[in-house]
Amino acid sequence: MPGVLSGMAFSGITPSAHTVIVDTDREHGGEDAGPQPLDLLLVALGTCTGMDVISIMRKKRQKVTHYSINVYANQAEEHPRIFTEIMVEHVVGGDNLDPRAMSRSLELSITKYCPVHALLSRATRVEHVYRILDPVPG
Repeated sequence: MPGVLSGMAFSGITPSAHTVIVDTDREHGGEDAGPQPLDLLLVALGTCTGMDVISIMRKKRQKVTHYSINVYANQAEEHPRIFTEIMVEHVVGGDNLDPRAMSRSLELSITKYCPVHALLSRATRVEHVYRILDPVPG
């Protein structure tokens, strides 16, 4: 259950007993002691699909050596300032990665496994793209 720490910051305890400090920036009365609530939605979306994708890629025997996820979002100008669209960019690198394996892994995440994507995509447009990094010559 969340509890106020000071100013605008809250300490939230997740169902799995992890503590998360949630705050806002100084401009809005906070101390910037942690992510803002909407930031957590974007992190949840990126990490939920990312965990699915890396798990599926491993099952497909793809050797992923780099995986980063960038999440971009546009917000409405008027309150409640919801996200009007979200774009998730998956950047992967590895040894001889098969683009079809990556495409299928991402497809399975967003159509079957990731509950965060399922929930957010009912409220706004969510797009996922991926790119495979060229091997570093060496």
